[in-house]
Amino acid sequence: MNSKRWSKNLQLHIMLIPATLFAILFSYVPITGIVIAFQRFIPNRGFFKSTWVGLDNFIYMLNMPDIYQVLYNTVFIALMKIIAGLIVPIVVALLLNEMKKKVLVRSVQTMIYLPHFLSWVILGGILIDILSVENGIINKVMQGVGLPSVFFLGDNSWFPFTLVITDVWKEFGFATIIYMAALTSIDPTIYEAAIIDGANRWKQTFHVTLPGITPIIILLGVLSMGNVLNAGFEQVFMLYSPSVYESGDIIDTLLYRVGFVDAQFGVATAVGLFKSVIAALLIGTSYWLAYRLAGYRIF
Repeated sequence: MNSKRWSKNLQLHIMLIPATLFAILFSYVPITGIVIAFQRFIPNRGFFKSTWVGLDNFIYMLNMPDIYQVLYNTVFIALMKIIAGLIVPIVVALLLNEMKKKVLVRSVQTMIYLPHFLSWVILGGILIDILSVENGIINKVMQGVGLPSVFFLGDNSWFPFTLVITDVWKEFGFATIIYMAALTSIDPTIYEAAIIDGANRWKQTFHVTLPGITPIIILLGVLSMGNVLNAGFEQVFMLYSPSVYESGDIIDTLLYRVGFVDAQFGVATAVGLFKSVIAALLIGTSYWLAYRLAGYRIF
């Protein structure tokens, strides 16, 4: 029986071979590079001839003058992105669900979904122009209504919130689709019963619509915990400058400067390993909570 099943699915197993080899080559083989975190790594000496320093790189990392500020920035920015990234798509999905003209709904969905496909390399250049102090359209409008100009990309008090707002603008259209799909799974007869009981549109929203999508809200919220240490390297790297390191420098950008600019490969690997271990614990916790709260299981 097993041999028949194997022969029947042989083509599918063959199709898996390239993907399996790709995962092994690019996901598992590089794991051996973790050893660099415990060495004073010199590229021309390789893994085997570089000096072993034990935990010295980790001690150096913890004694770096800005490490705790960087950790704070990373968690603060990531948490704000997670919270705003949950609230905004839910609100937009509820508003789109109230629109009766389907053509207009599809048009709005397409417009808000478009930024998701643009890379931060493109959006970074656009945002730098839009948010410019002298010629940016945002500051021009603010000046036109009598407000002072704001240095969005150079002021430490504004930069973290600029990151959050621009990230939500880029990604909320994609998340909205998920909630729109969840809304279609609500039984229409529940709305009919609510109308018979005298519920208006607001009461239907709070007592039927939101409870109907609560499981998917809990699921996405819990699973996003794994991104607490991922504040968005591409976005920050394209928008930040030394003037906003105090509020905008995150683990990934610090790792880039230490590893690629200063060539301290051992320290950079130690920082990356520290982040990976914490992220793995958070992801494991998030999946456990997703199973407990929303019944979600991978297998």
